[in-house]
Amino acid sequence: MSKLFGFSGTDDFCPGGSIYPNPKDSSLFLPLGHYVDLYFQPNKRSRVSAPIVISRERSEQEQASIEVLPDECLFEIFRRLPGGEERSACACVSKRWLFLLSNIHRDEISNCKTTQENEGVDQDIEGDGYLSRSLEGKKATDIRLAAIAVGTASRGGLGKLSIRGSQRVTNQGLKVISRGCPSLKVLSLWNLPSIGDEGLSEIASGCHQLEKLDLCHCPTITDKSLLAIAKSCPHLTDLTIESCPNIENEGLQAVARSCANLKSVSIKDCPRIGDQGIAGLMSSSTYSLAKVKLQSLNISDISLAVIGCYGKSVTDLSITSLLNVSERGFWVMGNGHGLQKLKSLTVVSCRGVTDLSLEAVGKGCPNLKQFCLKRCPFLSDNGLVSFAKAAGSLESMQLEECHRITQFGFFGSLLNCGTKLKALSLVNCLGVRDQSLGLPSVSPCESLRSLSIRNCPGFGDVGLAVLGKLCPRLQHLDLSGLHGITDAGFLPLLENCKAGLVKANLSGCVNLSDKVVSSMVDLHGCTLEVLNLDGCGSITDASLVAVAENCMLLSDLDVSKCAITDSGIASLARGYQFNLQILSMSGCSMISDRSLPSLGELGQSLLGLNLHHCKGISSSAVDMLVEQLWGCDILF
Repeated sequence: MSKLFGFSGTDDFCPGGSIYPNPKDSSLFLPLGHYVDLYFQPNKRSRVSAPIVISRERSEQEQASIEVLPDECLFEIFRRLPGGEERSACACVSKRWLFLLSNIHRDEISNCKTTQENEGVDQDIEGDGYLSRSLEGKKATDIRLAAIAVGTASRGGLGKLSIRGSQRVTNQGLKVISRGCPSLKVLSLWNLPSIGDEGLSEIASGCHQLEKLDLCHCPTITDKSLLAIAKSCPHLTDLTIESCPNIENEGLQAVARSCANLKSVSIKDCPRIGDQGIAGLMSSSTYSLAKVKLQSLNISDISLAVIGCYGKSVTDLSITSLLNVSERGFWVMGNGHGLQKLKSLTVVSCRGVTDLSLEAVGKGCPNLKQFCLKRCPFLSDNGLVSFAKAAGSLESMQLEECHRITQFGFFGSLLNCGTKLKALSLVNCLGVRDQSLGLPSVSPCESLRSLSIRNCPGFGDVGLAVLGKLCPRLQHLDLSGLHGITDAGFLPLLENCKAGLVKANLSGCVNLSDKVVSSMVDLHGCTLEVLNLDGCGSITDASLVAVAENCMLLSDLDVSKCAITDSGIASLARGYQFNLQILSMSGCSMISDRSLPSLGELGQSLLGLNLHHCKGISSSAVDMLVEQLWGCDILF
């Protein structure tokens, strides 16, 4: 071996002599791997076959050599990578490489088109933007956004991005999204104090296909961002702005002027948006804007007047907590004759809703089908009845916390609403109490299919008797929280329901007994699908026996806090409940481990079982049920 190291002359296998100071150092010898591809100019045939000698110092220098390159050089290398898979692999090396790759604009990839042609990739499909990503809390960072920008570019393109509740997302994060995700169509930014105009303006300049923008609790975003969106995103259709205190009228007006396809606008709690912004929005989007939602804004009657005149394409209108709008504003809106296409109207917590103004709205909206009124204290029976007469196309009406409405107004609206009303809901209206109405003989409301009277403590058997005469075609019935109704008032209503009940919610009706349930399932068992008896303490095993014998289509049964026992569950298991999917027995203290075999039989079709607060059932029994009913969610 020493002779080998001492070999010299014209036949040296390394021409030019040794390049190492001490070639006898055995630590310099490395095995010749399959990845080594070195070329030397041939001189004479080598007399020996020996491994290639590589210095450890030089090896380390060569391994680290790429890291010493400046960003400009790495940028030129990265933009010449052949495909998305290679770029994603390089992005995993370090944060530096990740951010360099994420800042390469799609147009800057030099061989993008050539690579796609060679690999047979359709660029339209690649940039279609069908991928969706959502980041929230601590998971939302600029690094993750950079990874998304690099990773989704060659896998269909990012189409929907939602970022919520993070202080670690900055304008830099939105910048990399704008560069790497030109296919972005939906962007939702919630509670991001570090996001400002710079980041959103970058989105506008790079994501021209943006269709939906949702901004919520972004305090540093101003009109500058909306001006950029208006200039660069002509395809915008949906805009939501909530609790953004620095957005003013100018930005909203610019979006309305430049985005001809704008169809939906929702503005909530933005103190600097006033009548000028709403007027500009409505006047510029006369023939495109279909949905408008205004809540907690400093606007006056002028805004409602403009809506009434220019809302020619508006189909859905929601108005909430507009404290500066008076009776005159709603009256002018109804008489503006511009809401001819309005189909859905929701008004919440507006003192300007009075008898006179609501009648005008009913007359000015001839195609209104859905109407919801909540917490409007100055509306009385006369205004409700007048509105029902004027709105001849009404199909659904909901009244909530309107305490000046009494049974006269409730039944009066039911009698005057026309022949199209299908659903009527009365929730927490304290003025509705049993009274001797003395209604004349009238034709029943044959169109009504769904009736909900919830948490109206004054509604009792007298009102039920009237409903039984007026509503013979009911299929969905919700009387939850009516403590005043008894068997005597409820049985006539059941007997007059000719169409067959499909859903019945009697939760909290503490004065109903097994007699009601037996009559209900006897008359409507062949159609009943949902039955809720939660909190009906007088319901016993007799009701479960009746249900088991008559309800073959029942899919949802709630007997929580009822006086049922193991015997009732056993009867239910022996019945014909082939479709029972949800069974709730929360708070049934007389149910014990003895019901385990019966629950096992019912569990063949169950998807959900509620055993919460069933103190008679042990944890070991529940564990057995979990193993046996592996396809059922059990709450214990």
